[in-house]
Order: sequence, then structure tokens, then C-alpha cells
Amino acid sequence: MGKEFEVGFEGTLAATPEDCWRAVTVDAGSWSWPIRYEPRVGGAETGLTFYGGEVTVWEPGERFATRCEKDGWFNQLDYTFERRGDGTHLKFVHRGVFLEDWDTNYDACRRHTAFYYHSLGEYLKHFNGRPAEYAMTEAPASSASPDGFTKLKNALGVPGDVAVGDHVADLDGVVDYVTPAFLGVRTADALYRFYGRNAFGWPIGVGRHLFGGTDVRDWEEWLEGVFG
Repeated sequence: MGKEFEVGFEGTLAATPEDCWRAVTVDAGSWSWPIRYEPRVGGAETGLTFYGGEVTVWEPGERFATRCEKDGWFNQLDYTFERRGDGTHLKFVHRGVFLEDWDTNYDACRRHTAFYYHSLGEYLKHFNGRPAEYAMTEAPASSASPDGFTKLKNALGVPGDVAVGDHVADLDGVVDYVTPAFLGVRTADALYRFYGRNAFGWPIGVGRHLFGGTDVRDWEEWLEGVFG
């Protein structure tokens, strides 16, 4: 039996409503992962959910919503964009149903949401309007161990007391986000996102949003070396 949840984000971003709208509806792969929406009410959503969904609100620069539902399960996103000075106040609400292990899935969703919408702010501030090549590599199953994220950070040369603004020589970038389970590093032409999903009993993931040039390494091979 499923149980409903709600998570969200609310904050002011350093970009116009039009830029924020485009980032959410067109360039999602530049800060989260690739998602496609047909630009109209009733249009198809692909890439967000396993089943695919439908656009339920399409008001460019003001409000956007999408919903997928099947057999009592649903997943619904709702965005409101409000111009405030030179920026945009974004309110995002994600509602849905978890069919199992509610506490773990809710915690993971809440913490991933905070990271994704921080990444949206980084994209809009540093790479606004630039499409990205997106890639995600999952570490071996052994990375799900309690010390998995510590092993990954050690391999990157990132100390346990790393802070936002610190330089990461391995990537020639700066730390833009850090929590016990997540690490964000921004370089001149990329956002590197490290997901310590071992905190939830899952393998670690390494996401890349590349705005030019090439990736710094073969991450699958590198992760095999760290966790193999």
C-alpha cells in the first residue's frame, strides 16, 4: 500500500523568469537530468517517470506543472515563477506516492531535491543558456557500504572537512555544495555532481553536466578502481 509524500524548494534565483522557465522545461539536462516536455497542456512528458506523464499547466514564464498516474500511484510537479527585481522567486512542489520503504525514499527525495535545485542555481549563475552534455555513471554495488562516500572523496583528494569554496585539484574546480551525502564541484566548463547514495543503501552515482570540452576521465573505469 502506497503512502503520499510532498517535498519542494522555494528561493530566489539570479535569472529572469524566462531563463528559469527554459532551464526547467527545456534544459533540465544542464542541472538535473534530461527530461522532455511537449510545450502545451496535454503534452507528453518523457524522461521524468518510468510511465511517462502529461503536462497539466503550461503558462510560459509563470507556471508549469506535470503529472503521471497509474493504478493509485502518481507523481506530480508544480512550478511557479515570480519576477523579483533582477531575479526570479521559484516555488517548486513535488507530490507523489512511495510504494515501499517510505522513510528511506522520502529522506532520499528530500535531500536530492535540495541538491538538484542548488545545481539549478549554479547553472543559471554560471552557465545560463548553455546546453550541456549529460552523463551519469553508477559505481559498483560495493559502493553502497557505509564508508562508500568517504572512499570516493579520498580518491578525489577531498578531505573530510571540505567546505564550499575549496579547490579540488583532481578536477581543477571549486566545491559549490557539500553535505555528508552529496558533493558538488564546478569547473570552468562543467558541473560535477557526486551522489553519496550509500547513505540510503544504494550505489554511489557520479553525474556530469559538460558545457564544452571533454570529460576528465573514464568514470566507470575509475569507479571500478576505487570500489572494485
